Amino acid sequence: MSKISLSQLEPKAVWENFEQLTKIPRPSKKEGKVLAYLADWAKKNNLEYKQDAAGNIVIKKPATKGMENLTPVALQGHVDMVCESNSGVVIDFDNDPIDAYVDGDFVKAKGTTLGADNGIGVAMGLAILASKDIPHPPIELLCTIDEETGLTGANRLEKDMLNAKILLNLDSEVEGAFTIGCAGGVNTFGSYDYKADAVPTEAKTFQITVTGCQGGHSGLNISDERANAVVMLSRIILRLTRKVNARLVSFDAPGKHNAIPREAKATVMIKNVALSDFKSYLDDCNNVIIKEYISVEPKLRIFYDEVATPKRVLSISAQKKFIESLFVIPHGVYRWSPDIPELVQTSTNLAIVETNSDKITVLTSQRSSVESEKIFLATKVRLAMELGDAFTTFEGGYPAWEPNVNSKILKIATNLYKKMNNKEAKVEAIHAGLECGIIGEKYPGMEMLSFGPNLFDVHTPNEKVQISSVQNIWKYLLELLKNIPENTK
Repeated sequence: MSKISLSQLEPKAVWENFEQLTKIPRPSKKEGKVLAYLADWAKKNNLEYKQDAAGNIVIKKPATKGMENLTPVALQGHVDMVCESNSGVVIDFDNDPIDAYVDGDFVKAKGTTLGADNGIGVAMGLAILASKDIPHPPIELLCTIDEETGLTGANRLEKDMLNAKILLNLDSEVEGAFTIGCAGGVNTFGSYDYKADAVPTEAKTFQITVTGCQGGHSGLNISDERANAVVMLSRIILRLTRKVNARLVSFDAPGKHNAIPREAKATVMIKNVALSDFKSYLDDCNNVIIKEYISVEPKLRIFYDEVATPKRVLSISAQKKFIESLFVIPHGVYRWSPDIPELVQTSTNLAIVETNSDKITVLTSQRSSVESEKIFLATKVRLAMELGDAFTTFEGGYPAWEPNVNSKILKIATNLYKKMNNKEAKVEAIHAGLECGIIGEKYPGMEMLSFGPNLFDVHTPNEKVQISSVQNIWKYLLELLKNIPENTK
């Protein structure tokens, strides 16, 4: 771990802005503090800004001398971040700063997500707006809210916010890759009401934990076949209820809809006469399930601890319906693209389970670049929930971004990349969701392109951004702004 501060890194203006963003709490749906900071920042820098009813903010800057006739450009990023922490890390994401540090060629955070997704993109935009010597066309920085939990900001973006005809989204995570299309998505939510029973007598209570999974982004990492802690735990609990008559107290895997669950916990009661079989089966899980995933999930662990006796358990009928329903909810890749090699076309993520006093809620998310498949898979998930008598709803749907391979800005961007790096850029569509599809619906004809520096393990506490890659993308972005075509109006 280096003692170098972020503000000592190059490009200095980018890292100073990013370091400031790490100090401002900005969970999804709670972006008030960072929006207030950005409005104040615009005022201090004598820049025009406007904000819509949703909270999205646009900061505008006139073209530098001699570039007034170029096509207006919007740089775009989202201000919210996924807030995840390792077990044992004490942090209040609503009020505490992120503890970021330099480790070799990377910036990381101590035990939490870093927020480089998409703070580093916003920081680049701010650095350009604050500059006195960077040539650029008429430019706008669009900072959207609540991208991570449903693209709410983009969905509610007002149609008079932007004058730009080109949008450069800075929310991609692989240097040298230019994204021109992405999947659409929808969340499927289920609520299982239950009746409670009195706790059984002559029984002990145990909390079973599945932990150590890598997790990751449910769009970018769904094809890696990483373990889903909820899927694993549902497999264990189903077996326990059938083999040793376990009684379910709770099942919990808090997290984010777009993150593959890294950890899940369930509390069960086991009759004393079945304790030996219970412990034998859990030990067997460590041997069998861990062996299945050893090459993908080397840190996976399954263990149990005896805990205090609860005040109630789920009724036998309620636990049967819930456990069997959870067990059959699909997770993972549903279909690969038949047209684009190595692109996931459709997938689903079994993301969150939470037990409350009278219900258990389950949240899943489906993604697809084909609208009909997205709806088909969401309906499949919904029916699996309804088999357990869950009340179900669809939430937060957003459209796919259809690729435009004939885009002028794409041609300019890829030619420039080859000139600067002596190699071809990768042009791709991705399975993750980006705001471009929604913004494009509101601004027909706008040309859009997404790129960014190397980020790794986003949406997990292992998130990191590569310093040298930020330097490369920064240099490239400045050159791209010099090569924007004239405004044809």
